[in-house]
This record gives sequence, C-alpha cells and structure tokens, in this order.
Amino acid sequence: MKQHHFSLRFSFFVGLLSLLICVLTLAAPTALALSGKISEFPITTASSRPVGITAGPDGNLWFTEQFGNNIGRITTAGVVTEFPITTADSGPVGITAGPDGNLWFTESIANNIGRITTAGVVTEFPVTTANSSPAFITAGPDGNLWFTEFAVNNIGRITTAGVVTEFPIPTANSFPVGITAGPDGNLWFIEQFGNNIGRITTGGTITEFPIPTANSQPFGITAGPEGNLWFTESGQSAGNNIGRIFPHDKNKLAEFPIPTANSQPIGITAGPDGNLWFTERFGNNIGQLR
Repeated sequence: MKQHHFSLRFSFFVGLLSLLICVLTLAAPTALALSGKISEFPITTASSRPVGITAGPDGNLWFTEQFGNNIGRITTAGVVTEFPITTADSGPVGITAGPDGNLWFTESIANNIGRITTAGVVTEFPVTTANSSPAFITAGPDGNLWFTEFAVNNIGRITTAGVVTEFPIPTANSFPVGITAGPDGNLWFIEQFGNNIGRITTGGTITEFPIPTANSQPFGITAGPEGNLWFTESGQSAGNNIGRIFPHDKNKLAEFPIPTANSQPIGITAGPDGNLWFTERFGNNIGQLR
C-alpha cells in the first residue's frame, strides 16, 4: 500500500516536470523585444519526451530527453545534436549549467547525477541513497550543485569532482521538488507534501517554514528581482496561491490568491520586466504578478 501511495504521488510529480523546468530555466532577462512568434524544431529521437532545458556556457541550449535517454543540445539556429547517456533508461529530468563550464543533470530512474561537457562527454555519479529519484538541480553559491531527492526526503549536494553528500529533511515524507539559489547565500526548496518552504545552508543546516494554507502542495520556487523568494501553491482542495517569503524575515510569509479558481499554478520565474510570471496548469493561463 505504501509503494502504491508513492507511485501515485510520483506519477503526479512526473506529469508536471516539463511545465516547471521549462519555466524555471529557459526564461532569462534580455534586451530584445519579443514578437511572440513561435518556431518549433524537431528532436531526432521520436517520443523522446524532452523535459528540462537550460542555457549552456557555449551559447547553445541543453535539454534532457526523459524517454529518449539522451542529453540534447540545440543551437539558436535550431540544429539539434543528441548525446546518449551511458546508463540505459536513466530517466533524465532536471538540468542546469554548472560553475565548472559543464552541464549537470539528474537521472531520476538510474539514481545518478550526470555531467556532460559542451563537447558531449557524459560522466555519471551515483547518488548514495538507492531509489532516491533525484529531480531538480541548481547551481549553488558555494560552487557545488544542489538537488532534491523526491522519493527519500533528502537534499543532495554534489561537488564538481562528483562527491555526493545528502542531508535529510526534518519533516518525514515531504517529497521535495523545486530548488533554487536564494539571494541570502542559501538554497531554498519546496516540500510538496510537507507543506513547507525549506532553507538549507551550504553547510547542510535545514530550516523549515510552514505555509499558512494547509495542504497547499507547493511546487515551483524562484528568486525574485527584489530579493525575496516566490513559490507556487498547486493544491486543488487548497492553495491556488502565489506565495512570498522574505529570506531575512521568515515571519512575513505571504500568500496572494490567483483570480481563476483551481488554476493549479506550477512553474514560476522572474521575468525580464521585473515581474513574476507563472504557469496555470488547469487554468490554462500564464499569470503575471506585479
């Protein structure tokens, strides 16, 4: 029964990954005026299920192919190159640019953290705890990479040399998902079913801050342009808010209701206009918070 309960939660989680990661990693400030015209570029491998995407240090975009078991690279002209991951059926999900000039990604099924050079050379590092389902990953202010372990309730840290350290989250069965570097030099993460916002120092000390709305199911988190952290509350029976937490005054956690009921906000990012932008999965909207 416990395994079935987890499988249901993990299926829900996987179904939302592409929405969140694309919003978190693709949007970046730009001086260009956007026309709104959309172009699409096919991936060579059919049914590859691309999920995460991030800007690379080489001027290209890099993405994960969850079912294709590849890391993809696409130039700004739309030329796609795929690099196979050594471990079969690894389930790559999150990806971020590392401080070492490489790209780092999670393998949710193989239980590895992967590193790929801009030339396409892949190296894999196993996560210490088995079946941890590493999900999202971000570069930390300490020169390491930090990631969430959805299935085993840990926050992971990996050095650029591949040394993994894990830090247990105090609240059991919290199911951590989103993670981001905060303006205060710490990492901030989401506890989807713990109903908390977590903060972890680069030394591994975790503090949790309860969200006022019970069962809000927070999901995405980002650093705002004004020095606060902003997050989504995706719950259907509760939530449907955008939340804000002040890094230096946690007692001022605030929630802002979304006008469309049951919209299920998921991804959130700071926009180039100084506002917050978020996705509404069921509301079928893109939201802006000014």
